[in-house]
Amino acid sequence: MCAWRSRVLTGLAATWVALACSPEQGQPRPKVLLIGIDGVRPDILAEVDTPNLDALIEGGAYSDRARTTRPTVSGPGWSSMLTGVWPDKHGVTSNDFSGSRYERFPDFLTRIESLRPELRTFAVADWMPLVGDDSGGPLIGAAPDVKHVLNGYEVGWREADSLSTEIAVQELGSADPDALFVYLGNPDETSHHHGSIGVEYREAIREADRRVGQLVEAIRAREGDGTEDWLILVSTDHGRRMDGGHGGDSEEEFRIFFLASGPSAVQGRLEGTPRIVDVAVTALAHLGFQPEPAWELDGSAVGLRR
Repeated sequence: MCAWRSRVLTGLAATWVALACSPEQGQPRPKVLLIGIDGVRPDILAEVDTPNLDALIEGGAYSDRARTTRPTVSGPGWSSMLTGVWPDKHGVTSNDFSGSRYERFPDFLTRIESLRPELRTFAVADWMPLVGDDSGGPLIGAAPDVKHVLNGYEVGWREADSLSTEIAVQELGSADPDALFVYLGNPDETSHHHGSIGVEYREAIREADRRVGQLVEAIRAREGDGTEDWLILVSTDHGRRMDGGHGGDSEEEFRIFFLASGPSAVQGRLEGTPRIVDVAVTALAHLGFQPEPAWELDGSAVGLRR
């Protein structure tokens, strides 16, 4: 365990600023990969052959009864996942991001850069509002060291997810990243296109699992010397109805999954009800950041041994 260091800022109200500490000498360096797969129903995920996600679940903490935010659409969902706060704070209540308050409640990569800029951060996504100037975005601004912007509508969602994965694998193989976010959008878009949760949707989930496998293999290729402690987080922004739609208040739309896997994760089914706002906070906690009250985070660290 690291010893937390803090300092006091004087002013009208004193605020404790918690600084992340570096790992003790000889301890593995904590690193995080967050994989966001858009629009995956946990019950359908359980029915599909997904050996790579199954292996992560077996070696980590998992819940298929986690909860997303309302409304159950991507804008508020991804905003809550990456910032750790609910829409009443980050300001995004639809797929129009123009009312966002990310300067007050930034994504976890931006927060890392503001506190420990020596850490290498990375993001790649093919839904433009997450990383590009579209619909009032981006959610993830210019702070990360590396950010790749792809357009799934132009490239094709299956192809864009493949390219996103290849870019992330290259980053893992050629650089020394500390925190990564990789977005896979094809399952959601496939379900919308076909208006169902049938064969095509399930094949898109299988394809996403293969992308997860590529990313896991890239991490394993780095771990030979035992100097890195990788936490792999996987989650989704919302569920969906039988007709492939979402945005309502049904259990099928509101229920999501939460997965934290790696040496620092507990093993087994999680008790309680993880929430989408817990994802970013869990990533920050693994990296050694102790949230301070001024951040006003709504999430908590979930599934970690410490």
